[in-house]
Amino acid sequence: MDEGARPTSRRWPSRFRGPVLGLVLLCISCFFSSALLAQDWVKTGTSLGVEKVRLAVPDFKPSAADPQNAALLKTFNDTLWNDLDVSGIVELVSKSFYPLQVPGQPPEVNFLAWNVPPPNAAMLAFGSLGVAGGKLTVQGWLYDVKNTQSPQILGKQYSDTSSDAAARMMAHKFADEIIFRVGGGITGIAETQIYFVSDRTGHKEIWAMDYDGSNQHQITHLGSISLSPRVSPDGSRVAFSSLTKSGWEIMMYSIELNRAVGFPHMGGTNLSPAWSGDGAKLAFSSSRGGEPEIYVSDASGGNLHRMTTAKGPDVSPVWNRKTNGQIAFVSGRTGLPQIYTMGADGTNQQRMTDQGYAVSPNWAPNGQFLSFAWVRKYGPGEPGASDLYLMDIASKQWVQLTHDGGRNDFPSWSPDNRHIVFQSNRSGSLQIWAMLADGTKVQQLTFTGRNSQPNWSWK
Repeated sequence: MDEGARPTSRRWPSRFRGPVLGLVLLCISCFFSSALLAQDWVKTGTSLGVEKVRLAVPDFKPSAADPQNAALLKTFNDTLWNDLDVSGIVELVSKSFYPLQVPGQPPEVNFLAWNVPPPNAAMLAFGSLGVAGGKLTVQGWLYDVKNTQSPQILGKQYSDTSSDAAARMMAHKFADEIIFRVGGGITGIAETQIYFVSDRTGHKEIWAMDYDGSNQHQITHLGSISLSPRVSPDGSRVAFSSLTKSGWEIMMYSIELNRAVGFPHMGGTNLSPAWSGDGAKLAFSSSRGGEPEIYVSDASGGNLHRMTTAKGPDVSPVWNRKTNGQIAFVSGRTGLPQIYTMGADGTNQQRMTDQGYAVSPNWAPNGQFLSFAWVRKYGPGEPGASDLYLMDIASKQWVQLTHDGGRNDFPSWSPDNRHIVFQSNRSGSLQIWAMLADGTKVQQLTFTGRNSQPNWSWK
């Protein structure tokens, strides 16, 4: 259509308007019903479908007069609030509803002030923080304020050398304790790490950060191109691909030793390593036999087996960490890349996506879901965005998690099965973002340089 041209106005004859309107309303109703049903099974499968506990979290009070108190209190309070806010399992009561007097110790709790409107809280997290002689001490409690006879659910004390990092870690620990008790016994993620690729030093190196984007630090210093970091289940090693003098190789970095450790040269182009759930095996893509195929080796690189033989490239393997019995991967055997699954021995290969351009599978910790990036309309005249999708493996039912917010790729699940981290250029540059597994609570984690290919630690 020429710029400035206007579509011709058309009107339905009056005798058709009623039926047409009814059909439109029926279609709209069906669309929203399907969307709500999809959200239901996602929320159920990710433990996000339970009723959220209404939790009040007043700022912790100072318990000492040290000059460091104010800054460390802010770090602790901000971190604790954010950890609980993004957990997906509590509804935080707005601080504007809090009574004027907030407790720092159990005797100061006024139950009636917290368990009736306007706060109308079911639970109350409170405590104090103080610095003395260079030592930071935090005391924290979780109370059921509806139960005045036996209210205490949790009481903890943390001590460490006074520092901003210590205050942040204590907040993470206390948040995880709360989430464990309120969220059905599932361990929280506030102490987990995310590994990723960053070019902020001029080279693509492997970096790591806390789950909320804090404490970003460089892991490798190879001065080359390193991609696809994958941390081992026990958190001791990171496998990744790097461009070396002999080509693309799988490399191994020891977190404990703070240096690279040996891994065999495979020949050909070797990319996208992935750990089995028990940490005993590594899957990766290699062109050592010609075209890229999926191979599996021991964690040391020995006992190598080829898993795929179909015509067309096979790349990006990822294990079902729940069973260790399945591997998802990307294959171009039918043309454009699609998501496939197979047994851990290479048998029973099945195509999961039916159209478009699908890449970057990642298996949920519970083994029920695959997340992946999918351009559902791909090719000339059919523009489409790269969005993240979630698929139920048993039924192949899927739901879209991101919606036209730039190009979204490389999803990775948190160990609690409730969150997904991913890369997106929605802000104008390639950065790391996180969200709840139902697509809500989206947060940007990185801001400096270009950052991509995140991988969430297993614990």
